[in-house]
Amino acid sequence: MNALPAYRHSRNRTRQSSDTTAPIPNSGEFGYGRWVLLGLLMFVPGTLVAAEPLPGLDVRFAAAETSEVPDFQRHVTPLLGRLGCNGRACHGSFQGRGGLQLSLFGYDFAADHAALMAEHSGRVDADDVEESLIIAKPTDADLHEGGKRYDKHSWQYHVIRNWVAAGAPYDAKQPARLNRLEVVPEEIVFNDEGQQQPLQVIAHWDSGASEDVTAICRFSSNDDSIAEIDEAGLVTAGSVGDTYVVAYYDKAVVPIPVLRPLTDQVGERYPTVQTRTNVDELVVQKLRKLGVTPSGVCSDADFLRRVRLDLTGTLPSPAEVESFLNDTSIDKRAQLVERLFETPEYAAWWATRFSDWTGNSEAQLNNVLPVRGVASKLWFAWLQKRLADNQPYDQLVEGIVAAESRMPGEGYEDYCEAMTEACGRGNEAAFAERDGMPLYWARRNFRSTDERAIGFAYAFMGIRIQCAQCHKHPFDQWSKDDFAQFGRLFQPVIASNNSSPESKAAREKMMAQLELDGLAGGELRRKIGQLAREGKTVPFPELYVRSIKARPQQKNNKNKRRKAPQIYPTGKILGVEETVSLASDPRDRLMEWLRADDNPYFSKALVNRVWANYFGMGLVQPTDDLNLANPPVNVPLMDYLSQGFIRSGFDLQWLHREIVLSDTYQRSWQPNDTNAADKRNFSHYIPHRLPAEVVHDAVLLATAGDASADELRQSFNRLAIGGSMPPQYRGQRNYALSVFGQSIRETNCDCDRSDDSSLLQSVYLRNDTEIHMRLSDKKGWVAEACRAMKVPGPVAQAQDTTERLQRQKKNYQRMLAAKRKQLQQLNGKQLAARETKIKAEMQRLRDRLAELDGDSPALPGDKPAVTEEATESIGEAVQQAYLRTLCRYPEPAELQRSVAFVHESPTVAEGLESVMWSLINTKEFILNH
Repeated sequence: MNALPAYRHSRNRTRQSSDTTAPIPNSGEFGYGRWVLLGLLMFVPGTLVAAEPLPGLDVRFAAAETSEVPDFQRHVTPLLGRLGCNGRACHGSFQGRGGLQLSLFGYDFAADHAALMAEHSGRVDADDVEESLIIAKPTDADLHEGGKRYDKHSWQYHVIRNWVAAGAPYDAKQPARLNRLEVVPEEIVFNDEGQQQPLQVIAHWDSGASEDVTAICRFSSNDDSIAEIDEAGLVTAGSVGDTYVVAYYDKAVVPIPVLRPLTDQVGERYPTVQTRTNVDELVVQKLRKLGVTPSGVCSDADFLRRVRLDLTGTLPSPAEVESFLNDTSIDKRAQLVERLFETPEYAAWWATRFSDWTGNSEAQLNNVLPVRGVASKLWFAWLQKRLADNQPYDQLVEGIVAAESRMPGEGYEDYCEAMTEACGRGNEAAFAERDGMPLYWARRNFRSTDERAIGFAYAFMGIRIQCAQCHKHPFDQWSKDDFAQFGRLFQPVIASNNSSPESKAAREKMMAQLELDGLAGGELRRKIGQLAREGKTVPFPELYVRSIKARPQQKNNKNKRRKAPQIYPTGKILGVEETVSLASDPRDRLMEWLRADDNPYFSKALVNRVWANYFGMGLVQPTDDLNLANPPVNVPLMDYLSQGFIRSGFDLQWLHREIVLSDTYQRSWQPNDTNAADKRNFSHYIPHRLPAEVVHDAVLLATAGDASADELRQSFNRLAIGGSMPPQYRGQRNYALSVFGQSIRETNCDCDRSDDSSLLQSVYLRNDTEIHMRLSDKKGWVAEACRAMKVPGPVAQAQDTTERLQRQKKNYQRMLAAKRKQLQQLNGKQLAARETKIKAEMQRLRDRLAELDGDSPALPGDKPAVTEEATESIGEAVQQAYLRTLCRYPEPAELQRSVAFVHESPTVAEGLESVMWSLINTKEFILNH
């Protein structure tokens, strides 16, 4: 504080709401002539630089006598922004207003200056300053459609008048460069509602100059209920909690944390809280400021269910629950996590999440391969293998970003042969062995440079840059030029529907050998797909990189006698000054930048998404919007995890361990007196609904018999986390997955996946035919439990089920007749090629018909007698139902009620069905807690 000038001291005090006017010193307090002299020196290159920042324009231009000439970039444009002139509702809109269009928020200085200086526009008239429309209209409410923006003879008036009178100067060739924006204070802690704290904002330029720019900044609050901020930068405390207020100036965006403790347990009154891990220490460090004490650690049963669902996307088996609860090892939770890494479900679940983030969409991959319906599965298998092998994250991403269709030394014919094999049914593992995953670049919604710039930034940087397509990003540093330069990096990458130029001859030869010449469009695709399914090697499209041609440099008088050197087009990485030549593959430079230790996005984006998987919310929300105005809720925690992730060699399992083995993750969901209102600082575990695939599979595994459940866990047949149920396949979506918000992977947004609750979800779990069929399935758990007790199994709704089975039988009979007719019509050559396949299909149809004959339900009759042996087993069955769904033993009262209910039911099977149905419909089942 002692280093601050008097003016800065005056703004760095927390004030009560009754003191509403920020103290502004007059020119005498500063020695005004000295400030003007220093100001003139500061803005002239190569001259003395003042040690103290200049006071703001509101001070320097308060009097009409000042002769200082404002700078267009530093002063005039920000002032127009502060006055609202370049906002969305005024001249900053796409169509402009009153014949004048300015860049939104005023970040295209050259274009704005040109617009103001347009000939015959009358906006700037140095010969008759007062008649300049930039002065005459904003000071006259009747003349100006946007109303009065400032008063005559105000400091704002003096700024604009002096600039116009000086000839409205601006040198577009030498724009000023902002070094940093300093905001004082760096953090605000309020004690009571209504307290106020003014901000002071100081701009530091590359020239060494600095000045107070508070009066020409824009301000916003991320949560007005906690902290309001007015246009002068005065922050007013609201309710308890924490948020950020944000200052905007030039290209800088600076957030300032604002806190108001939830309790009086702060400082010395804060109780001692044990912190086992670095994650815990950083979380409690924030909670200490808020006066919040964390909840205790959850039970073993809660931890097992929680980490199983979060880390593997599946429920633990009853045997696994019992084994874990009976384990007395001190480190059994850490041992459990290591075992889960080795399960196939771990790799499958995280392949599903990575498929979301990288855009694995069958709908967008339609027709990119000769064999339809396999591209999404190949993508999934490629991710799954690398996650199972714990390949470092940067290497996994490199396999996508720098992907090539052909492996080193692989010829076109060999490539086509390998891909034909990989596209065969069940051969996805062959594709997973390949080095790269070029399908990422082949999607239909990832072809233009704009689409690639947006999609790349979303997937690997966790940022939204689509705003910068048209104007400067309102909450970040990205300009329209930044977006265009970044997009150019993707020009050389070609996802061709055919082969690369060097493989053209080999492709044409293969086409001729397969007698495909003359075919085109859909007819060609169908024929190639048919040949591939028959096992013939067919031509495949290629991803390749073309060198963007250089253009000759324009000649001038100095070099007209020499051969002008060629200039290769370039692009720029976001936030990096150096250009990247497009003469060679720019993706290598992109990967170097992504994996660099000081990259501000790559590691943080993944850390944030993984954290959100475990807590239902990220350190940054939304999880794909890491912009300057939206900082992490806990900056030190984000920095620790992201830097640790880099130091670990981008070890994904390190990141998982660091999170799930912390007490922060293992907190109980039950709040205490201090943290009940905390929803964003991880003082207790906040229950949240399971993701769509996890809900689907949890119901399936809970209701399946033991043998079926074990088989499902190994083969992933019918499990949604195994990639067998993409968001959309041939235009159809699984109803349950759709209802529970499975990611549709249509846009570059994590919001494609929804975790919201809805009435349809409740209706599905309570009354959908699929749920009741699983409960009454003869291969399901209820039937299995009944067989073990030697009592009759479940009976479906007889009439409805009989009608359904009859319809299914008729359909299968029609299909069988069609296959029989198809077989009879085959000629000699066709018969040899297809007889075996058709006969196999016919046999599958016969087998299914036989199964349907055995599925005919028995009509319910009198209630069968319950044997003494069965009575003793009902309690065990109820216990198993709890273990299968809630992953815990029932409380004594729960067990007693459930057993009594089964006894009172018409049959044991009906009673167990109802118990299982009830458990599936509890919050404890559908929420992770």
